[in-house]
Amino acid sequence: MSDAVEQLMLGKTWEQFCEALKSAGQQILRPEAPDTPLDRAEGYRYLSRLVRVALEMHVEFADPDFPGFIVPSHETIKIGADSPDNLYMSARLDGRNEYRVSGRRGTVATLNFATKKGGYANRDGRMDGTGFLAAKDMTFEADGRFELTLSRQPQPGNWLPMEADTNQLLVRQTFLDRRTEQPAQLRIERIGGSAKPKPLDPVLFHDNLSRAGAFVGNTARLFADWAQGYRTRVNCLPPADQAVCQAAGGDPNIFYYHGYWQLEEDEALLIELPRIPDCDFWNLQVDNYWMESLDYRYHRIHLNKHNAILDDDGRLTVIVAERDPGLPNWLETAGHRSGTLCFRWIGAREHLHPAARVVKLDALRR
Repeated sequence: MSDAVEQLMLGKTWEQFCEALKSAGQQILRPEAPDTPLDRAEGYRYLSRLVRVALEMHVEFADPDFPGFIVPSHETIKIGADSPDNLYMSARLDGRNEYRVSGRRGTVATLNFATKKGGYANRDGRMDGTGFLAAKDMTFEADGRFELTLSRQPQPGNWLPMEADTNQLLVRQTFLDRRTEQPAQLRIERIGGSAKPKPLDPVLFHDNLSRAGAFVGNTARLFADWAQGYRTRVNCLPPADQAVCQAAGGDPNIFYYHGYWQLEEDEALLIELPRIPDCDFWNLQVDNYWMESLDYRYHRIHLNKHNAILDDDGRLTVIVAERDPGLPNWLETAGHRSGTLCFRWIGAREHLHPAARVVKLDALRR
């Protein structure tokens, strides 16, 4: 009997998973983290959300011979400044295999495919790219149908590179307006695989449940470290370390800004740009301390290229505040006194840096 099977039979596999989740709770109690009841409750809810996606990613959909798409960030699972304008999809891969993604393009503003290696289940949290392909560089049928091959060796038509240690496909679909745009419809299959999966392998289950537990703790720690770093400059929105963002799985077409905000009830944070340079897309969002986008189902917490209102001279002014100042481009803090911010340029020819300053709400209205 192997060591993994012995641990499974003795209940150690489950105990170790539970211990990993218990240990992850220490990230919510870090001394620099805000300790309001709201922030503490959101922190533990955040961990519960990470558990849900960890089990989907590393247990239920962990077989690279029979891959399927999951949505790792959405309205109720949020990781690392998830964009409210994105539909994220991921699938488990094995770089030694070949895969086919097929479907319809849809009308979503931007669509891209990236193969990755590593992942947040690893201690270093690195999720380096092994291949990238944007829809603008692909060919489609007249009705939007397409096929995309994933492999280590180049293939004719739409081809996305992998490496031997590639283990994930990440798809980003970015909306200008979710109400009117249609997302791509996608399916993935292994090329040359068997017709049916084998029964559950006890050794693989032991390993996958262990990775699920590690994913929760390492993801929580990674982005708590990021948030801690942002606290050194309050109410600013400086350029992020782009290499760090890319190492955590960022889109190579994106230039990221991350910041920390802290406001009293009678204050507003003004974020200003003198103009909007030519770009495929941009957006700005308000997040909580745990780098989760605030609840965009019910609160106006983000703006983008489509819905922001520019001044007559092309200037952009965004107002982050608890109360509505009666002016354009107001973003809600939704009951929070502090949190993080994220701004993105996508496909921009230049990266103008936003300026930020705190003003009193009454003065702003006047």
